[in-house]
Amino acid sequence: MRRSLAGVALAVTSMVALSFLIPLGALVMSLVKEQGVTAAQQRGAALAPVLALTKDPDALREAAAGLDAADHLVVHLPGAGSLGRSKAPADLLERAQRGRESISQEVPGGWVCLQPVVLPGDEVAVIENFVPEAELTRGVAQSWAVMCFLAVGLIAGSVLVADRLGAKVVRSSKRLAQASRALGLGDLDARVEPMGPRELHDAGVAFNAMAQRMNELLAVERELVADLSHRLRTPLTALHLASERMAGTPESARVEAAVCELETELQAIIAAARTPLAVGPMGQGLLTTERPPGRGSAPAAGAGPRSEAAEVVRRRTAFWAVLAEQQNRSCSLDITQEPTAVALSDDDVAAVVDALIGNVFRHTPEGTAYAVAVVRTAQAVELVVEDGGPGIPEPDRALSRGSSTGSTGLGLDIARRAATATGGTVRVTRGPLGGAHITVTFALAAAAPSGHRTRFARRRRR
Repeated sequence: MRRSLAGVALAVTSMVALSFLIPLGALVMSLVKEQGVTAAQQRGAALAPVLALTKDPDALREAAAGLDAADHLVVHLPGAGSLGRSKAPADLLERAQRGRESISQEVPGGWVCLQPVVLPGDEVAVIENFVPEAELTRGVAQSWAVMCFLAVGLIAGSVLVADRLGAKVVRSSKRLAQASRALGLGDLDARVEPMGPRELHDAGVAFNAMAQRMNELLAVERELVADLSHRLRTPLTALHLASERMAGTPESARVEAAVCELETELQAIIAAARTPLAVGPMGQGLLTTERPPGRGSAPAAGAGPRSEAAEVVRRRTAFWAVLAEQQNRSCSLDITQEPTAVALSDDDVAAVVDALIGNVFRHTPEGTAYAVAVVRTAQAVELVVEDGGPGIPEPDRALSRGSSTGSTGLGLDIARRAATATGGTVRVTRGPLGGAHITVTFALAAAAPSGHRTRFARRRRR
């Protein structure tokens, strides 16, 4: 590319230089010639008054020598011959004398100027001034040399500037290509320093934004894999309880071993999904996944996901109540009768409920009571899950993935991300039962568009 740009600059600048150099050289030559002829005519005009006063040859020679030391000034007197060596052809002299007209014409070896002078007695003398070829071209070669030097300097400068610009463009393009290859080979930290022309600078900025976006999307994808894997712990807990009920039977040991192996594999999947990439700001609030029609809540036309939180909480609490009864856990449920529409899907709300209640079963001993409540406020819906266990000693740390000992930290993080997706929050305190008191706040969803009714409203009407 550098050679191409330098070649283009050389061709363009050369054509521009020649287009100015050739006419300028001809103009210089014409001006020098015109100056020489004009000087000769002025010398002849200066000698004319002397010729009008006297015809003395000596006086005329002395006056001619004073005006032109090179003896190119010749006086042709009528009937007395010429005073000096004439260069003018005879026909031109006769024409100037008879026609009494000034003649300026090129002759071999130079330029001759003839100027007639009328003497007393109606006689005509002719003053001849010869300009040699050397005077007509004096200084032309030097002027042309200077112009050629300037033209060469201009061409060399333009080629150098084009080469520098081309080097900058090539350097920026190479760095962008190298970073692209590195990113394609799996180097997710590959970045490029934006430089060069505006277009390449914008391309570098766009490349860096694309690489950053790719990292964020990969992080979100891996976190979603971890979230989905964490959801499998709910049926896994049920299998644990089922295996305990089978205690004493021949199959119980094998079922318990299979459940433990499944839990180990699930933990490995969650750890592997979280290890390479960390969740960035983009990973917050992206819990909703697409579902085929007929499953979960269908969003209204032109709107996002929508769910009745109270109905989902009631359904999931009923599921866990069966397990709670088997472990002698008392469960209280307090759900508001007001509408509790939130901008999440049924599956996402269910994932939050399962994560919070599952933590109660996983981290508290059997027989520990727990309570679930759904409270409607002016602008939000609050899901409260509390238990009578030992509580959470470090609430802020518990909200971070993988920071708690013996836990992946995904349960509370699922709740936090769901709340953040709607503009809500998660608070962890100690409740009246003596254990953890977790409040998940969901912002209320906007009113459904005209012509659409929520599934909850239709169900209540039926």
